[in-house]
Amino acid sequence: MELEQNKFVKTRPRGIYLLPNLFTTAALFFGFYSIVAAVKGSFDIAAIAIFIAMVLDGLDGRVARMTNTQTAFGAEYDSLSDMVGFAIAPALLVYVWSLHTLGKMGWLVSFVYAAATALRLARFNTQAHDTDKRYFQGLPCPAAAAVVGGMVWCANYYDISGLYIAIPAAVVTFCAGALMVSRIRYYSFKQIDFTGKVSFIMIVVSVIVIAGIAIDPPQILFGIFLIFAASGPVMTLWQLRKMRRRSRMDIKKE
Repeated sequence: MELEQNKFVKTRPRGIYLLPNLFTTAALFFGFYSIVAAVKGSFDIAAIAIFIAMVLDGLDGRVARMTNTQTAFGAEYDSLSDMVGFAIAPALLVYVWSLHTLGKMGWLVSFVYAAATALRLARFNTQAHDTDKRYFQGLPCPAAAAVVGGMVWCANYYDISGLYIAIPAAVVTFCAGALMVSRIRYYSFKQIDFTGKVSFIMIVVSVIVIAGIAIDPPQILFGIFLIFAASGPVMTLWQLRKMRRRSRMDIKKE
């Protein structure tokens, strides 16, 4: 009787889905390659590798959702890949490029950034099902890595040595790490329907952004992600100010 029942028990097929994990592996590769390039002193190539890893990291999740191949293994693998590409790679890049001139303070700032990324990923994984999908809590680690990597790429593109701007580089790196572990909300862009209709203005803006990136990639990309990083605190302050105005008006009405 027990053998007959076992015949009807459905066993889950073992293995992992190939397509989304290929994108995750490619992101992991470029994160590791960024570390190698930074050690060799090719700072612009290391920064570009971080941006490529960021694009691939965005694609693996979308491919998994489109093909209905989301798994717990893929989520954990993606987090480990993010730890390499968006924590270790940017932290090592900015340290080798500039922060090593600050001595202990330099590697401590780099460590704080890497630790903040790890904490950000752990918090995101544990709260993924409980938070509003429209917003991220804290600066997303790919955007933080883009700020740090974009700073290095932009400075290197204009022949600005990191030895002379170590303190501003440390401030930017520390602020990026602090924003990741903060409770400041950032728009996630997950509600955008890429298959639906959009206004003509959106198409014009997209064309202008693409043209700007093609003309001057380091400056435009760094500017975009720097503005995005600043948008969270600005919107938070604006909302707090709006709430204070409402409370004052309610008090006056009473």
